[in-house]
Amino acid sequence: MRPELVVNEIPAPGNLAPFSIAMAADVAPARHGSDSELGTGRFILLYDPSAPDAWGGEFRVVCFVQAPLETDIGLDPFLADVTWSWLVDALDAKGANYAAASGTATKIISTGYGELASQGDGAQIELRASWTPLDHELTAHVEGWGELLCMLAGLPPTVEGVSLLSARRVGRE
Repeated sequence: MRPELVVNEIPAPGNLAPFSIAMAADVAPARHGSDSELGTGRFILLYDPSAPDAWGGEFRVVCFVQAPLETDIGLDPFLADVTWSWLVDALDAKGANYAAASGTATKIISTGYGELASQGDGAQIELRASWTPLDHELTAHVEGWGELLCMLAGLPPTVEGVSLLSARRVGRE
């Protein structure tokens, strides 16, 4: 996982499959024990050895990611399409082998009033998605989800063999 993510195991829903595990991740959270102001997400891996027809396999991933946006970006009519394409790109870049992907991307634009007027306008993007892993290489699915969360939080995508330069500048002597 990317070093910008703090990942913890959380209780998995007990009624979706005979076996499951769930994780929560926050992008550089400001406070321990609370959702990040940059982005947060949940990843649930379900396993049912009977391979339900609706899943198309023994495993099913259900995930959620959410990140705040600048209001003008939240108004972009292509934001939902871009968010979905980032999920597909992240899974493909990590080598995740999957089928039956589905989901929704939700743009939220809000304005505070009354006691909340000082908050002003705000926007966020949420993606809820699920897909069926086609093999047991499940690490690629978790890493793809983590990559998506970081991209939505405004961090540049990672590319194998390429290092990011620090934003800190060093003066010349």
